[in-house]
Amino acid sequence: MARIGLSPYLGYLIVEENFNLALGIFALAGLTDLLDGYIARNWANQKSVLGSALDPLADKILISVLYISLTYAGLLPVALTAMVILRDIVLIAAVFHIRYKTVPPPANTAVQLVLVAASLAAPVFHYIDSLFLQVLWYITAFTTTASAYSYYRYGKRTVDILNHKN
Repeated sequence: MARIGLSPYLGYLIVEENFNLALGIFALAGLTDLLDGYIARNWANQKSVLGSALDPLADKILISVLYISLTYAGLLPVALTAMVILRDIVLIAAVFHIRYKTVPPPANTAVQLVLVAASLAAPVFHYIDSLFLQVLWYITAFTTTASAYSYYRYGKRTVDILNHKN
């Protein structure tokens, strides 16, 4: 979280050419990353699914902001920055592709969003206590339960694909 939070500030410092402070904060971000990795590898009870997702996301955000800022400041060539950013976009696309291949379509999200829209519209159009909303509640409960089961069921398949066990 520290790297994600520091990224925009680092970008700002670089664009403003405050390289001394930027270098110091970059070193701090690197130390927090090393410490986080050390703790996660050496204390099993400190590993988390959220942490394993946030760590590479923080890396991608930090690298992207730094490369773009350093290019803006004239310290990196545009072509190199484009290559680094494009590589990360391809990696992110690959993750979405794997998710698409292993997880059923996001019908539950659509149903949940319909319920939110209907609930927001209810006081505007005066149908707060309507049967329509109550039916949507039950449909949302059903699709949420089905989605949770589906994630559980397809989770093993995702792990197998990531481990190259097609």
